Amino acid sequence: MSDYPIEIIRSKFPGLNRRVNDNQAIFFDGPGGSQSPESVGDAVKHYLLHQNANVGMSFATSVETDELIERTMGACADLLGCQNHKEIVFGQNMTSLTIQLANALSRTWGPDDEVVVTRSDHDANVRPWVLAAKWSGAKIRWIEINHNDCTHNIDSIEEKINKNTVLVAIGAASNFSGTINDVKGICSKAKAVGAEVFVDAVHFAPHSLIDVIELGCDYLACSSYKFFGTHQGILWGRYERLAELPVAKLRVSSEEVPFRWMTGTQSHESMAGTLAAIEHLEWIGQTISKQNLSRRESLSVAFSAIEDYERELCWKMIEGLNQIEGVKIWGVTDPSMKQNRAPTVSFTHPSMTAEEIGSKLADEGIFAWAGNFYALELSETLGLEPEGALRVGILHYNTEEEVERFVRVLDKILS
Repeated sequence: MSDYPIEIIRSKFPGLNRRVNDNQAIFFDGPGGSQSPESVGDAVKHYLLHQNANVGMSFATSVETDELIERTMGACADLLGCQNHKEIVFGQNMTSLTIQLANALSRTWGPDDEVVVTRSDHDANVRPWVLAAKWSGAKIRWIEINHNDCTHNIDSIEEKINKNTVLVAIGAASNFSGTINDVKGICSKAKAVGAEVFVDAVHFAPHSLIDVIELGCDYLACSSYKFFGTHQGILWGRYERLAELPVAKLRVSSEEVPFRWMTGTQSHESMAGTLAAIEHLEWIGQTISKQNLSRRESLSVAFSAIEDYERELCWKMIEGLNQIEGVKIWGVTDPSMKQNRAPTVSFTHPSMTAEEIGSKLADEGIFAWAGNFYALELSETLGLEPEGALRVGILHYNTEEEVERFVRVLDKILS
């Protein structure tokens, strides 16, 4: 893509200049956590050195912290497509927020209710709901997958979502196979039977624009450190549900939404970094469009370009991997289904374990993850435990040259 500003984007990320054994480092570890632009580090540093305070008082740093929280909630609302920034909750991470929400929802369920989870999800979108069902006496139902491409089995969806369903927990995209799921369709199916839907968008958020209204879900979670920010979890929920659910909180804590969900003092410096990460994405949209757009409009332009750019690199990688004898790619490999794959590729090879391949790549300065990536149900279903697979992920700062070098080095390792 000639109009995609890859060199300017890369110049914003000091970490990309790292070298390993005289090789330029290649960061294909993004599914586990992205690199951050310098602006994110500057924002965190500025807050800690010049504005660090607790909330709710009239002195300058406290007022500025209150303002930072409001601004970051507003930016997250624009990122997720919700219209009320008070529907944004911050927490330590997606896992902690999901456990908190699952605990609250479990107090509204009973033994006649059913909770639906999938075999394709990260354990943070499985285990909290399994525990919540156990606590409430509700039953767990599983959506199975098609082994050939790691998509959801349609018959299983039709069978498991029924009049007894109270919640469906679904991932927007698999952090293992890269498969993008039909969240909108599942939300529609769930709504038809009066069920709520929780969406894990952690793996989806760096690659595509989220629109919670269009999806039709009730709750959605993501993590700032996956889209170039800080280690912070973000939860969106429908306002009326956030206001009425029985959340565990201190007696002195506010009953106001969203603060009744935000236990204790929050990581305000992380909020500063989250805001800066969203502003980085906004900057990409403005750079490409060369127009003075709203933040949501700029994010739409940015993600449209990011999707096209990353997809091109991803399928170049898949084509290269398919040329290496013995490589087995898990997930969608049919080019006619390109729209159903995020730019994340997990593969195995019979000659050595994923950990061994990853170690040899690391010696060459190529960073990739080995294991099950906490998508334990999927790894077990595919028969890949305990070794798992080797996962490479493309983000908006990766390049065609990096993909080509990775394929060359991998071919040498496996030959």
